[in-house]
Amino acid sequence: MEEILDYISQEIYQNSYVVVDDFIEESFRKALLKEQNDLLDQGQFKKAAIGKGDLKQVRAEIRSDEVLWMDSSSLSPLQAVFWKKIEQLRTVLNHRCFLGLKSFEGHFARYPIGSFYRRHLDQFHAVPHRVVSVILYLNESWMEADGGQLRMYFPQEDGSERLKDVLPIGGRLVVFLSEEIPHEVIPTHKERMSITGWLRNID
Repeated sequence: MEEILDYISQEIYQNSYVVVDDFIEESFRKALLKEQNDLLDQGQFKKAAIGKGDLKQVRAEIRSDEVLWMDSSSLSPLQAVFWKKIEQLRTVLNHRCFLGLKSFEGHFARYPIGSFYRRHLDQFHAVPHRVVSVILYLNESWMEADGGQLRMYFPQEDGSERLKDVLPIGGRLVVFLSEEIPHEVIPTHKERMSITGWLRNID
């Protein structure tokens, strides 16, 4: 794990993003996915909204996923293990990249068939404290034909943009700087499961 965390911090420092396969063991991925499905069956997920506070609203034309926020004060045993891994990541990023990260917030995310999330930035005026975005995919299997790619946009010197598509393969971790990389979720042709969160510069 130490080598993986060092690699993540190096890539974030140099390139502002990193994709890591097999970040968690397969047995842990399956257990997290089962817990997510159990919570889904219990009706605990809600349609995802955009905005913050009084401006928060469900806008299906912008995003059509469903989420269940984790409560750091009442984590399940599995969620606590995941939280600890993210805490290790936070410590290494602070040590190597001097990002001043103080806390983490995260939720389970489900994209039903046909759902998407239009291009956006994770840090904006309503949520200025998000510094690093973290996505862990929990899917059983995934092929390019299944859609649901995370598409990231990178501006080029000539004014064009370079695109990078990342398949949501189970066990794959994606980490990137929240205010630097516009991204979207391409419409998915299969149910898509993940944990999405943000390392923040506030407690």
